[in-house]
Amino acid sequence: MVPLPLPRGGFETMRGKTLNPKEKALEINLDPTIYGSFAEIGAGQEVVRYFFQAGGSAGTIAKTMSAYDMKFSDDIYGREEGGRYVSESRILKMLQHEYGLLEERLPERRGTGRFFAFSNTVAAKSYRRKQEHHGWMGVRFQHEVGISVSEALIHVRMLDKENTQQQEALGLIGINLLYACFNYLDSRESFVLSLMDNLSPDRIEIDMIRIQGPAFKDRDSRLFSLELVKQDFCHAVMFDGDGKILQTSDALYKKHIVLCRGSYRPPTLFNVDMLEKGKAAFEGDIHGENIRDILVLPEISMSKLAERDGQLDNQDFLARVELLNALGHSVLISNYKYYWELSRFVASCNRGRIAYVMGLYNLEEFFREVQAHSEEMDLLGALGLLAGPRTKLYIYPAESEKDGSVLTYGHLRVGKAIKILLDYLACEGKIADISEVDIRVFSIWSRKVLKMIQEGESGWEGCVPKAVERAVRRRKLFGAP
Repeated sequence: MVPLPLPRGGFETMRGKTLNPKEKALEINLDPTIYGSFAEIGAGQEVVRYFFQAGGSAGTIAKTMSAYDMKFSDDIYGREEGGRYVSESRILKMLQHEYGLLEERLPERRGTGRFFAFSNTVAAKSYRRKQEHHGWMGVRFQHEVGISVSEALIHVRMLDKENTQQQEALGLIGINLLYACFNYLDSRESFVLSLMDNLSPDRIEIDMIRIQGPAFKDRDSRLFSLELVKQDFCHAVMFDGDGKILQTSDALYKKHIVLCRGSYRPPTLFNVDMLEKGKAAFEGDIHGENIRDILVLPEISMSKLAERDGQLDNQDFLARVELLNALGHSVLISNYKYYWELSRFVASCNRGRIAYVMGLYNLEEFFREVQAHSEEMDLLGALGLLAGPRTKLYIYPAESEKDGSVLTYGHLRVGKAIKILLDYLACEGKIADISEVDIRVFSIWSRKVLKMIQEGESGWEGCVPKAVERAVRRRKLFGAP
């Protein structure tokens, strides 16, 4: 029966009834072709419990287990060199091991059944330790009889205050993930939306999803992650320089970050100079700290992603990610409207130092945002978040429209009180101008270059890096002829 999407959480059958987790489990139990195992570590066997309670589980479950003792777990899955057992490395070892056992021990069922292995490794609220409440879960499965395996992997953050509530949320999202792997493969939106059936983002956050295999043929894993941000199931997703989806807080945790918000449609020589000169200024300030740990990170707000017919333009999104990847950069996509929200998020994921690279007019935009939304955040609060204890603002200058002179943050068109605050930040070493910039790129704006590309006007090639030019021409990006 074809599921119909509901706004923000929940799917209905054609009968108009929302499936609860036991109903989902029973539907799987009654399918004679689906057979597999469950391995759950860290918060009890919350997912498999639904299958036992639904009835008919003997037709679905080959094995279920929990290996809480580290020695037992290591003997089964191997040691974790980094010492982190709630990790992507651990979940992948679990899935590989458990699925391998199904194939090894049940060869007679290969021709008639669809194997699956469900695993999770989580750190829920504990009486003994204060720790991050998060977990990894995944499914390795055959979507058709006799076909090679596919895989769906997610990372979640548990936001409930009590351990029992966290366990309940884990059970719900686990059954939703397994059910989606057998029922919502035809639609990316349906697959992602169904993960929050009977849940809400107030209880649990999904901040990474990665899919692969024949079940997801011709599906781009990056668009699944973008769907998470679009549906407000998380605030940001991150891709490395090869376009691989990363778990954001892990990727940012021990890095010094050079962060620069922009549209990058397309990335121009101006953008490149901002990133390079901002990084150089940052390196000069960290005084011997490990500069190899610096991550230059362009960020694109969801509000800056182009829309077509009221829908997010996925190809436009992928084009920008790929062009920034071509320049060797990782990319952060967020749903944060305001600079102070983005700064708070990055600081929460990171223990290193943060360089916030902003154009002069971006800084003016920041103050306009604060004044326009003073009911949400006052000026001191917004500045406190933007220029936090480990953060410094690096301001890229602009060219005066009147006489072509170089304008620094001291030329900001703001009130007297704000100028006093800026002087204070300068004295405290929290804000500085970027010097040694290339004034030849001041007039190269992405929107102007984009218009030139779309209208077939020559000259845009000299406004972008060679790697961007080649990619735009080769793939006919942004309407290039």
